[in-house]
Amino acid sequence: MDTKWGGAGVICTAKALNGEEGMSLAARGRATDAGIASEGNNARKAIMRGRIAAMIVLALALSTQAKLWAGPPAESPERFLFDCTNHERATRGLAEFSWDDALAVSAAQHAEQMADREALSHQFPGEPDLVSRVVQAGASFIALAENVALAPNATELHTEWMNSPPHRANLLDPNLNMMGIAVVERDGELYAVEDFSHAVPALSIEQQEERLAAIAKARGLEPLGDHEEARRACATGHEPTGGTRAFYLMRFDTVSLDDFPDALNRTIASRRYHQAAIGACASNRADGFGGYRVAVLLF
Repeated sequence: MDTKWGGAGVICTAKALNGEEGMSLAARGRATDAGIASEGNNARKAIMRGRIAAMIVLALALSTQAKLWAGPPAESPERFLFDCTNHERATRGLAEFSWDDALAVSAAQHAEQMADREALSHQFPGEPDLVSRVVQAGASFIALAENVALAPNATELHTEWMNSPPHRANLLDPNLNMMGIAVVERDGELYAVEDFSHAVPALSIEQQEERLAAIAKARGLEPLGDHEEARRACATGHEPTGGTRAFYLMRFDTVSLDDFPDALNRTIASRRYHQAAIGACASNRADGFGGYRVAVLLF
């Protein structure tokens, strides 16, 4: 089957395989899942055609900024898979993925490993795991997922993933918003990796403080213009000495700046405090899981 990458009129689903659309791919995927499990990392090319494996890593933690790029090169299998995935999401009312080059770097490193070993796996002996790969590539996140597959062309890759419930769940997960893809051709076969993440917006310290100050004002507090004392409290975890003594301090990590933590909201609702100083600082996590770190002083 000839596959055209990208462009108008791209067909994202294999139309005629053993007589019925998609049926042979779904059956082939189920049969080969068992083969992968029994053979482990020693699976060889003779039984690999069309095999697929999925891994979902949902790591709920705190997230920082993600790097955004325009997308994969035109007329490439990566572009074809990226466009097909976003078409699938758009037709279901889901937000489309943004491209993350760091995820693509992580995917490329692993796709090369699969092609060199002529095997499918999410981690080979001596290779970093998914989280480590993505961190080393420079991405940050609050959740990760990965699809891997082998097929003779990109149309079959996409069809196999869409016909496999765990892979399809990754492709259509509304809680994931970033994607990077890599495809390596070896002896007429395509070894493909799709890495997904949920990343939070990259905001400056000032932008973070501005958002939370608006929430404080909506709660009936007067936001103070001086952020330095709260920023020191954010960095150290305790109220700094030598400044205005606050009556209440909370430092917290969050992946969303849409609201305060419940405990802080309850304290504000008591009406014992009338002013708030808000300071943000770097979370300084080394494991790839990031987010926003904030201190709120109430007076």
